[in-house]
Amino acid sequence: MGIPIKNKQRYGLIGNPLGHSISPFIHNELQKSAGIVGEYGLFEIREDRLESEFEKTLKKLNGFNVTIPYKTEIISRLDSLSSRALLFGAVNTVDIKNGRAKGYNTDCEGFIKSLYGAGIELKGTVLVLGCGGAARMFAFESALAGARVTVAARGKSMAKAQKLCDEIKDKLDKASEIICINNICTGYDLIINATPVGMFPAVDACPVSEDIIKKSGAVFDAIYNPLETKLLSLAKKHGVKCVNGLPMLVWQAAVAEQIWNGSEFSDKVIESVIKKSEEYLTR
Repeated sequence: MGIPIKNKQRYGLIGNPLGHSISPFIHNELQKSAGIVGEYGLFEIREDRLESEFEKTLKKLNGFNVTIPYKTEIISRLDSLSSRALLFGAVNTVDIKNGRAKGYNTDCEGFIKSLYGAGIELKGTVLVLGCGGAARMFAFESALAGARVTVAARGKSMAKAQKLCDEIKDKLDKASEIICINNICTGYDLIINATPVGMFPAVDACPVSEDIIKKSGAVFDAIYNPLETKLLSLAKKHGVKCVNGLPMLVWQAAVAEQIWNGSEFSDKVIESVIKKSEEYLTR
Protein backbone atom coordinates (compact mmCIF):
# COMPACT_ATOMS: atom_id res chain seq x y z
CA MET A 1 0.00 0.00 0.00
CA GLY A 2 3.03 2.30 0.11
CA ILE A 3 5.18 3.76 2.92
CA PRO A 4 4.23 7.11 4.52
CA ILE A 5 6.64 9.87 3.53
CA LYS A 6 7.30 12.66 6.02
CA ASN A 7 5.78 16.04 5.07
CA LYS A 8 4.23 14.54 1.97
CA GLN A 9 0.47 14.60 1.44
CA ARG A 10 -0.83 11.11 0.68
CA TYR A 11 -3.83 10.40 -1.52
CA GLY A 12 -5.15 7.59 -3.64
CA LEU A 13 -7.96 5.89 -5.53
CA ILE A 14 -9.88 2.88 -4.25
CA GLY A 15 -11.79 0.48 -6.47
CA ASN A 16 -11.63 -2.93 -8.08
CA PRO A 17 -10.27 -3.33 -10.70
CA LEU A 18 -7.98 -0.32 -11.20
CA GLY A 19 -5.64 -1.44 -13.96
CA HIS A 20 -6.97 1.13 -16.45
CA SER A 21 -6.88 4.17 -14.15
CA ILE A 22 -4.91 7.30 -15.04
CA SER A 23 -5.95 9.12 -11.87
CA PRO A 24 -2.38 9.10 -10.45
CA PHE A 25 -1.12 10.86 -13.57
CA ILE A 26 -3.89 13.48 -13.45
CA HIS A 27 -3.53 14.23 -9.74
CA ASN A 28 0.26 14.39 -9.99
CA GLU A 29 -0.06 16.95 -12.80
CA LEU A 30 -2.59 19.01 -10.83
CA GLN A 31 -0.52 18.89 -7.64
CA LYS A 32 2.60 19.87 -9.56
CA SER A 33 0.84 22.91 -11.04
CA ALA A 34 -0.42 23.91 -7.56
CA GLY A 35 2.93 23.40 -5.83
CA ILE A 36 1.62 20.54 -3.66
CA VAL A 37 4.16 17.99 -2.45
CA GLY A 38 2.15 14.81 -2.56
CA GLU A 39 1.86 11.24 -3.75
CA TYR A 40 -1.17 9.53 -5.23
CA GLY A 41 -1.48 5.77 -5.35
CA LEU A 42 -3.88 3.05 -6.43
CA PHE A 43 -5.56 0.90 -3.78
CA GLU A 44 -7.19 -2.09 -5.44
CA ILE A 45 -9.28 -3.56 -2.62
CA ARG A 46 -11.35 -6.73 -2.60
CA GLU A 47 -14.94 -6.20 -1.49
CA ASP A 48 -14.49 -8.40 1.58
CA ARG A 49 -11.49 -6.27 2.62
CA LEU A 50 -13.06 -2.80 2.31
CA GLU A 51 -13.88 -2.36 6.00
CA SER A 52 -10.52 -3.55 7.30
CA GLU A 53 -8.53 -1.56 4.73
CA PHE A 54 -10.58 1.55 5.48
CA GLU A 55 -9.49 1.48 9.12
CA LYS A 56 -5.95 0.20 8.55
CA THR A 57 -4.92 2.18 5.46
CA LEU A 58 -7.42 4.64 4.02
CA LYS A 59 -8.05 6.69 7.16
CA LYS A 60 -4.30 7.33 7.38
CA LEU A 61 -4.35 9.13 4.04
CA ASN A 62 -5.11 12.85 3.63
CA GLY A 63 -7.91 11.90 1.25
CA PHE A 64 -8.89 9.47 -1.47
CA ASN A 65 -11.09 9.04 -4.51
CA VAL A 66 -13.63 6.27 -4.99
CA THR A 67 -14.60 4.38 -8.14
CA ILE A 68 -16.44 1.18 -9.12
CA PRO A 69 -17.71 -0.69 -7.16
CA TYR A 70 -17.49 1.41 -3.96
CA LYS A 71 -19.23 4.73 -4.67
CA THR A 72 -22.25 3.74 -2.61
CA GLU A 73 -20.66 1.08 -0.38
CA ILE A 74 -18.16 3.54 1.13
CA ILE A 75 -20.91 5.76 2.56
CA SER A 76 -21.64 3.65 5.65
CA ARG A 77 -18.02 4.05 6.75
CA LEU A 78 -17.92 7.85 6.56
CA ASP A 79 -18.57 10.37 9.32
CA SER A 80 -20.44 12.90 7.16
CA LEU A 81 -21.51 13.71 3.59
CA SER A 82 -21.74 16.83 1.45
CA SER A 83 -25.22 17.82 0.29
CA ARG A 84 -24.63 16.49 -3.25
CA ALA A 85 -23.20 13.17 -2.03
CA LEU A 86 -26.18 12.79 0.28
CA LEU A 87 -28.60 13.58 -2.54
CA PHE A 88 -27.02 11.19 -5.06
CA GLY A 89 -26.27 8.44 -2.57
CA ALA A 90 -22.84 8.20 -4.24
CA VAL A 91 -19.37 9.37 -3.17
CA ASN A 92 -16.27 9.73 -5.32
CA THR A 93 -14.08 11.87 -3.05
CA VAL A 94 -13.27 11.49 0.65
CA ASP A 95 -11.47 14.10 2.74
CA ILE A 96 -9.73 13.02 5.95
CA LYS A 97 -9.20 15.68 8.61
CA ASN A 98 -8.50 15.08 12.31
CA GLY A 99 -9.37 11.42 11.89
CA ARG A 100 -12.82 12.14 10.46
CA ALA A 101 -13.85 11.19 6.93
CA LYS A 102 -16.25 13.32 4.88
CA GLY A 103 -17.63 12.16 1.55
CA TYR A 104 -18.19 14.39 -1.47
CA ASN A 105 -19.33 13.96 -5.05
CA THR A 106 -17.12 15.98 -7.39
CA ASP A 107 -18.24 13.98 -10.44
CA CYS A 108 -21.23 16.30 -10.75
CA GLU A 109 -19.09 19.40 -11.23
CA GLY A 110 -16.80 17.53 -13.61
CA PHE A 111 -19.83 16.39 -15.62
CA ILE A 112 -21.33 19.88 -15.94
CA LYS A 113 -17.96 21.44 -16.84
CA SER A 114 -17.29 18.84 -19.53
CA LEU A 115 -20.73 19.28 -21.10
CA TYR A 116 -20.24 23.05 -21.16
CA GLY A 117 -16.83 22.66 -22.77
CA ALA A 118 -18.35 20.51 -25.53
CA GLY A 119 -21.22 22.94 -26.16
CA ILE A 120 -23.81 20.44 -24.92
CA GLU A 121 -26.84 21.63 -22.95
CA LEU A 122 -28.33 19.56 -20.17
CA LYS A 123 -32.02 19.84 -21.03
CA GLY A 124 -34.91 18.17 -22.79
CA THR A 125 -34.96 14.38 -22.83
CA VAL A 126 -31.98 12.59 -21.27
CA LEU A 127 -31.28 8.87 -21.52
CA VAL A 128 -28.96 7.53 -18.81
CA LEU A 129 -27.51 4.14 -19.70
CA GLY A 130 -26.82 2.25 -16.47
CA CYS A 131 -27.87 2.60 -12.84
CA GLY A 132 -24.64 2.35 -10.81
CA GLY A 133 -22.90 5.06 -8.78
CA ALA A 134 -21.98 7.28 -11.73
CA ALA A 135 -25.39 6.81 -13.34
CA ARG A 136 -27.06 7.97 -10.12
CA MET A 137 -25.20 11.26 -10.32
CA PHE A 138 -26.01 11.71 -14.03
CA ALA A 139 -29.69 11.01 -13.43
CA PHE A 140 -30.01 13.33 -10.43
CA GLU A 141 -28.06 16.18 -12.09
CA SER A 142 -30.21 15.87 -15.21
CA ALA A 143 -33.41 15.96 -13.15
CA LEU A 144 -32.11 18.96 -11.19
CA ALA A 145 -31.51 20.75 -14.50
CA GLY A 146 -35.14 20.19 -15.46
CA ALA A 147 -34.56 17.42 -17.99
CA ARG A 148 -36.93 14.48 -18.47
CA VAL A 149 -34.87 11.47 -17.39
CA THR A 150 -35.08 7.90 -18.63
CA VAL A 151 -32.85 5.29 -16.97
CA ALA A 152 -31.98 2.32 -19.17
CA ALA A 153 -30.89 -1.01 -17.73
CA ARG A 154 -31.19 -4.68 -18.49
CA GLY A 155 -32.10 -7.92 -16.75
CA LYS A 156 -31.51 -8.05 -13.02
CA SER A 157 -30.53 -4.36 -12.96
CA MET A 158 -34.08 -3.23 -13.78
CA ALA A 159 -35.07 -3.31 -10.10
CA LYS A 160 -32.05 -1.15 -9.23
CA ALA A 161 -33.03 1.30 -11.99
CA GLN A 162 -36.57 1.47 -10.63
CA LYS A 163 -35.19 2.21 -7.16
CA LEU A 164 -33.16 5.10 -8.62
CA CYS A 165 -36.26 6.56 -10.30
CA ASP A 166 -38.20 6.19 -7.06
CA GLU A 167 -35.47 8.11 -5.20
CA ILE A 168 -35.55 10.92 -7.77
CA LYS A 169 -39.28 11.19 -7.20
CA ASP A 170 -38.95 11.11 -3.41
CA LYS A 171 -36.02 13.54 -3.15
CA LEU A 172 -36.76 15.95 -6.00
CA ASP A 173 -40.46 15.38 -6.67
CA LYS A 174 -39.57 14.86 -10.34
CA ALA A 175 -40.84 12.05 -12.51
CA SER A 176 -38.46 9.76 -14.40
CA GLU A 177 -38.89 6.41 -16.07
CA ILE A 178 -37.05 3.19 -16.74
CA ILE A 179 -36.62 1.24 -19.93
CA CYS A 180 -34.87 -1.96 -20.93
CA ILE A 181 -31.81 -1.07 -23.02
CA ASN A 182 -32.95 -3.55 -25.66
CA ASN A 183 -36.27 -1.70 -26.02
CA ILE A 184 -34.89 1.79 -26.77
CA CYS A 185 -36.54 2.87 -30.02
CA THR A 186 -36.30 6.66 -30.19
CA GLY A 187 -33.69 9.38 -30.00
CA TYR A 188 -33.00 11.70 -27.04
CA ASP A 189 -31.66 15.21 -26.64
CA LEU A 190 -28.75 13.69 -24.70
CA ILE A 191 -27.55 10.11 -24.29
CA ILE A 192 -25.27 9.48 -21.31
CA ASN A 193 -23.33 6.23 -21.19
CA ALA A 194 -22.60 5.23 -17.59
CA THR A 195 -21.94 1.57 -18.44
CA PRO A 196 -18.57 -0.09 -19.22
CA VAL A 197 -19.82 -1.08 -22.70
CA GLY A 198 -17.21 0.07 -25.21
CA MET A 199 -14.36 0.24 -22.69
CA PHE A 200 -10.96 -1.25 -23.52
CA PRO A 201 -10.45 -4.04 -24.45
CA ALA A 202 -14.02 -4.58 -25.81
CA VAL A 203 -13.73 -1.49 -28.00
CA ASP A 204 -16.11 -2.70 -30.73
CA ALA A 205 -19.11 -2.84 -28.39
CA CYS A 206 -21.77 -0.11 -28.38
CA PRO A 207 -24.55 0.24 -25.77
CA VAL A 208 -27.20 1.49 -28.24
CA SER A 209 -27.84 1.11 -31.95
CA GLU A 210 -26.57 3.49 -34.62
CA ASP A 211 -30.17 4.35 -35.49
CA ILE A 212 -30.79 5.67 -31.95
CA ILE A 213 -27.53 7.63 -31.96
CA LYS A 214 -28.24 9.43 -35.23
CA LYS A 215 -31.70 10.42 -33.97
CA SER A 216 -30.23 12.02 -30.84
CA GLY A 217 -28.95 15.54 -30.18
CA ALA A 218 -25.79 14.81 -28.17
CA VAL A 219 -23.79 12.01 -26.55
CA PHE A 220 -21.71 11.93 -23.37
CA ASP A 221 -19.66 8.78 -22.81
CA ALA A 222 -18.12 8.46 -19.34
CA ILE A 223 -15.51 6.09 -20.80
CA TYR A 224 -12.08 7.60 -21.55
CA ASN A 225 -10.15 4.48 -22.59
CA PRO A 226 -10.36 4.39 -25.55
CA LEU A 227 -10.67 8.14 -26.08
CA GLU A 228 -13.09 7.47 -28.93
CA THR A 229 -15.50 4.62 -28.25
CA LYS A 230 -17.72 3.06 -30.87
CA LEU A 231 -20.56 5.15 -29.42
CA LEU A 232 -18.62 8.38 -29.94
CA SER A 233 -17.38 7.31 -33.37
CA LEU A 234 -20.95 6.76 -34.54
CA ALA A 235 -22.05 10.08 -33.02
CA LYS A 236 -19.31 11.91 -34.95
CA LYS A 237 -20.25 10.05 -38.12
CA HIS A 238 -23.75 11.52 -37.93
CA GLY A 239 -22.73 15.01 -36.79
CA VAL A 240 -24.00 14.51 -33.23
CA LYS A 241 -22.24 16.60 -30.57
CA CYS A 242 -20.26 14.35 -28.25
CA VAL A 243 -17.58 14.21 -25.57
CA ASN A 244 -15.74 11.42 -23.78
CA GLY A 245 -15.18 11.04 -20.03
CA LEU A 246 -11.66 12.50 -19.86
CA PRO A 247 -12.58 16.18 -19.34
CA MET A 248 -14.98 15.11 -16.57
CA LEU A 249 -12.25 12.99 -14.97
CA VAL A 250 -9.81 15.93 -14.94
CA TRP A 251 -12.37 18.46 -13.71
CA GLN A 252 -13.62 16.21 -10.89
CA ALA A 253 -10.00 15.62 -9.85
CA ALA A 254 -9.42 19.39 -9.77
CA VAL A 255 -12.45 19.85 -7.48
CA ALA A 256 -11.15 17.04 -5.25
CA GLU A 257 -7.79 18.82 -5.02
CA GLN A 258 -9.62 22.00 -4.06
CA ILE A 259 -11.39 20.13 -1.24
CA TRP A 260 -8.15 18.54 -0.01
CA ASN A 261 -5.75 21.46 -0.40
CA GLY A 262 -7.72 24.58 -1.31
CA SER A 263 -6.07 24.53 -4.76
CA GLU A 264 -7.56 26.64 -7.56
CA PHE A 265 -7.02 25.83 -11.23
CA SER A 266 -7.55 28.04 -14.27
CA ASP A 267 -9.28 26.76 -17.39
CA LYS A 268 -5.89 26.96 -19.10
CA VAL A 269 -4.31 24.60 -16.56
CA ILE A 270 -7.23 22.16 -16.86
CA GLU A 271 -7.01 22.20 -20.66
CA SER A 272 -3.29 21.49 -20.41
CA VAL A 273 -3.84 18.53 -18.08
CA ILE A 274 -6.56 17.15 -20.38
CA LYS A 275 -4.16 17.36 -23.34
CA LYS A 276 -1.33 15.72 -21.39
CA SER A 277 -3.72 12.99 -20.26
CA GLU A 278 -4.76 12.30 -23.86
CA GLU A 279 -1.08 11.99 -24.81
CA TYR A 280 -0.49 9.71 -21.81
CA LEU A 281 -3.33 7.43 -22.87
CA THR A 282 -2.18 7.18 -26.50
CA ARG A 283 1.58 6.93 -26.03
